[in-house]
Amino acid sequence: MDTSRYRKIIYWLLPLLGIGFCLWYVKNATCDVVYSDYIRLVNSYLPDVYDPGRFFVPDVLTRIPINYLCRIINVELFGFSVTLERVLGVISLGLAGWVFGIYCKNKRIGIGWFALLMAVMFSLNKWEMLTNGSGWSHFFAFACFYYHELVLDRVWAGEEKTRDRLKLLVLPWLIILGTAGPYCAIYAVTILMSYAFCMIRGRMRENEWDMRYIAYMACTLAPLLLYILSNSFAVEEHAGATGRSLMEILSDHPDFPIRFLLKSFAGILVGGEELQELVRQGVITNRFLYIIGLFVVSGYLFALWLNLRFRFYEKTLLPMMLLVGGGLNHILIFMSRYIFESESYALSSRYALQFQVGILGIILTFALAWQMKERTDRGYRWGMALFCLAILMGNGYTTYREIQKAPSREESFERKARLALEVPGMSREELKDRGEELETEFEYRKGLDKIQNAFRILEENKLNVFRE
Repeated sequence: MDTSRYRKIIYWLLPLLGIGFCLWYVKNATCDVVYSDYIRLVNSYLPDVYDPGRFFVPDVLTRIPINYLCRIINVELFGFSVTLERVLGVISLGLAGWVFGIYCKNKRIGIGWFALLMAVMFSLNKWEMLTNGSGWSHFFAFACFYYHELVLDRVWAGEEKTRDRLKLLVLPWLIILGTAGPYCAIYAVTILMSYAFCMIRGRMRENEWDMRYIAYMACTLAPLLLYILSNSFAVEEHAGATGRSLMEILSDHPDFPIRFLLKSFAGILVGGEELQELVRQGVITNRFLYIIGLFVVSGYLFALWLNLRFRFYEKTLLPMMLLVGGGLNHILIFMSRYIFESESYALSSRYALQFQVGILGIILTFALAWQMKERTDRGYRWGMALFCLAILMGNGYTTYREIQKAPSREESFERKARLALEVPGMSREELKDRGEELETEFEYRKGLDKIQNAFRILEENKLNVFRE
């Protein structure tokens, strides 16, 4: 077998193995029961998933339209299965892996570097999103983001394929209005910045403006503005928010943003739950978490410097787009979560999918620099190797610990399933007496009546845990 064919198989096989691993984890850490955000979804959209009144609402674009189609299929064919949506999330993660496989094959990036990318991508630091099926479309959205960036990278490098330029016109409409939801902001900003760079840099190289980038920018900005308009009609609830403005918080705790951001960077090297547990056990201190965060920030800065030093952006934009997107995601999470005035929010597993974008950009930058043996001295290589080893060990430890926790997570879901069968028949007194238990088990604190109503809908229509 020739080398190129062997590498092509590896680029296809490793994401498939990652899918298999995450499906194994989902099988051993969950069972099929509605909880958390699904309580709201059941009350909002079931049983009549075809009702246009539930779809054509002013803030429809904030509700991720692709979910409506998925919900119809799920109810009609699978009896409203949470497991189905978990599987869709894992497959979507695999799609992202294949996008990187295409890039690595085209850029002749070594299999070792690609394996490191896949170790990060399929790390179980995203356990919360993997087990909560309602977030499957977020995995799909990120796969779409990466694909759009891949297409743009090909066009910029002069390696475009048939209809790549047409894709640049169409993809933002499909992604932003169909599946991106709140994640569209960083994606759109990154793409718009990339188009602006391509236009300006192209003018410097060719001494003329490529006006096609104006059309590409318009086809990104227009759907983004439509999303913002739709979002203006949304009513958001923030249980636990203190209600204080950012300036009020800064006046009392001026270092709060720095502490929050450093913890968010630390949580992508080692899972946030593991870090919090190590702090509780006294193994490490909060100060050490900030040091870990600074270490990750140094990786960002090193990768950014390598991109500028070796002018990788002349031939490939993807690593820089990932670095910018990853950094902006940390800022976005702070701006949306400072209202809770808690640093622990920075360590939530639900943000790992966003934060890992920058880590993937760092690894790709290091892989490109490593190929330039004649231009990278031993100091560069030691720095790159140290950072990659830390990422591999941190994500490996997180995955190992999560595998250990899988049986207890499955037991938790099984308790939910048993309790769910009792909820529809509970009297008002029983509901009140067991209120704390219900809110804790189903991770929903917006009304006991809503919890009971959701399970009554499922029971009446024989869906989910009530399937025959």
